[in-house]
Amino acid sequence: MAKTTAMKLIELMILKEDIDRVLEFLGKRGNFQFQTELEENSSSGTVNASKEIFDKLQVVRSYLGIEDLSDYLEGCTLPSDEDFEQAGKILQAVDELKEREIKLAEEKERVTEAYDEANAFSNLKVAYKELDHLSFLSLRIGRIDPSMIDELIFAVGGRAVIVPLGDDKTRILAASSKKGRFALDAELKRFGFVGMEVPKDFKGIPDDVLESLKKQKEKTEQDCDEIKAERKNYAEAHTSLIHNLLCRFSIGMQVQSVRDRLESTQLVYRIAGWITASDSDIMMKELDELTEGRIAIRSYNPEEVPSVRDGHEKVPVKLTHGKLVSSFERMIFSYGAPLYGTIDPTPFVAFFFTLLFGIMFGDAGQGFVFVIVGILLTTHAIPFFRSWHKFGPVFISIGCSSFLMGLLTGEFFCNEHILEPFGRFVTGLFVGKENAFAPILHMMPSSSTVDKMFMFFLFTIGVGFIINSIGLVINISNNFIMHRKGKAIFGKTGICGTIFFWYVVSMAIRIFAFDSSIQVYDWIIIGVALLGVFFAEPLSRLVDGERPVFENGVFAAVIEGIVELLEVVSSYLSNSVSFLRVGAFALAHAVLGYIIFTLSALIPVAVGGVAVSIIGNAIVIVLEGMIVAIQVIRLQYYEFFSKFFTETGKEFKPFRFSYK
Repeated sequence: MAKTTAMKLIELMILKEDIDRVLEFLGKRGNFQFQTELEENSSSGTVNASKEIFDKLQVVRSYLGIEDLSDYLEGCTLPSDEDFEQAGKILQAVDELKEREIKLAEEKERVTEAYDEANAFSNLKVAYKELDHLSFLSLRIGRIDPSMIDELIFAVGGRAVIVPLGDDKTRILAASSKKGRFALDAELKRFGFVGMEVPKDFKGIPDDVLESLKKQKEKTEQDCDEIKAERKNYAEAHTSLIHNLLCRFSIGMQVQSVRDRLESTQLVYRIAGWITASDSDIMMKELDELTEGRIAIRSYNPEEVPSVRDGHEKVPVKLTHGKLVSSFERMIFSYGAPLYGTIDPTPFVAFFFTLLFGIMFGDAGQGFVFVIVGILLTTHAIPFFRSWHKFGPVFISIGCSSFLMGLLTGEFFCNEHILEPFGRFVTGLFVGKENAFAPILHMMPSSSTVDKMFMFFLFTIGVGFIINSIGLVINISNNFIMHRKGKAIFGKTGICGTIFFWYVVSMAIRIFAFDSSIQVYDWIIIGVALLGVFFAEPLSRLVDGERPVFENGVFAAVIEGIVELLEVVSSYLSNSVSFLRVGAFALAHAVLGYIIFTLSALIPVAVGGVAVSIIGNAIVIVLEGMIVAIQVIRLQYYEFFSKFFTETGKEFKPFRFSYK
């Protein structure tokens, strides 16, 4: 069985003149994890010039309407002096462009407001002072929200007159009697009225003034359109350069951020970190060439590192697989990383996930849909799910599994008749054409298929037995690898617990299949196995050479033993019975498919039947697919992982540049 990828610790002593290029090399390779997490050095006081320029370039990119990158362009390197110069020119040019655009926008707003003001009072042909000096009349002129005018008119009623001014009705003239002016002011204030100062001899706006203001407004609008076009042209001409500079300064700011947190003297920097053993020789050679020999490199195997030997540091865990199996790795790490040097469970997870999903979701047509989705994800053909591309092989594998199970159950998009010829052909090869039948595996419950359903549920329990057994074997192997002989031999997931589990299952098969009875030696074997479980803790300490054997006393050991016995019986029983859900979901899927097929057949209109079939299949693929996937993950986590994931390791997370 494959183990986790072998790792090495390398220590680098780098001259100050080479540190940036070395960090650039490490960030691009993406296969080096710092031994300890780098902490922020608040006392350094250095300014990250690359980050400042990167942030300013992002503002420029946003202002120019240039789409941002999702990842680095090919061949990006650390920013050079020329890049700093080019970035400075772009920032200056865009600042000038932005300043001109802001001034023109302000000018446009001022001229437009002046024109609107003038246009609003163009119909006031009587001198304002002649109205304002009327002894019986009180006038108010000002701005108000046009949507509030009707409510204001209703509120003042016959106590005042409200006259909208201008086409946009954003200004009004309100008139009331002198004694009613206080009530009018109160109502105007309630509706958000803002008074305006009007010259006493103001009579209205002459037509030539209005025309002049209109021309100024049109001129400023034209200027604003021209500078927008200038901004667009500038963006089109400099998009490639700005993207390139963003990539370079992104790398530069990350290099400086890491450099400022490294151990260093005035002349030398020290870096220590983990890499895979297969990369170590090549990487050390490339670093030596990069620095022209101005670097000191030392490598250590994990067992040579004092902090690892003492148990104070965990070696990072990296899993190495092909494209298919590696797509299941996140399922492992979302639960926890296995310990370094132990057995890699990913191939088992990939196989069992695919198998269980296919059993519970057997439909050839729906499985084919999963295959298509997987191909689209793998080829990045769905932009919205571009980040899901690594799960493409998962969809392809579960799609193939569902397709094969669908061929056995005779389901094709919930239709039971399309695959009948295939089922009869296959069964005819074994029982002859005259006795051929379809489907090959009948999932729909009926009086004639009860025995077959019973056998199918026994089959799912058998699958669970295999999965549980492999988990136990992995746990025993891992404990021997980690030199924990006591835990490997004793305990509910050690050899003693495994013997109990296997022997009880074999005894049950012998009794029910061969009409046998329980013998004395059965009790002896089971008793010895349970005795190892009962005294697991003291026996483990005895075998591993730990003293005292009864760490917490004999009474505590007895209590722990009783709890272990109860747990070993209940856990193995529940772990086995839990796999009945596989058969239950397979049966539920068949019944749901039958319901959809029956509903589509009952609708007399062909188009309606097709619509019901399409909608029903879509619901099954999305909702039931999610439910089945959750159930499969649950079986992996609680039945399989629980056997050997008693302690988790540390995932290998190498330092690599990230554009965002």
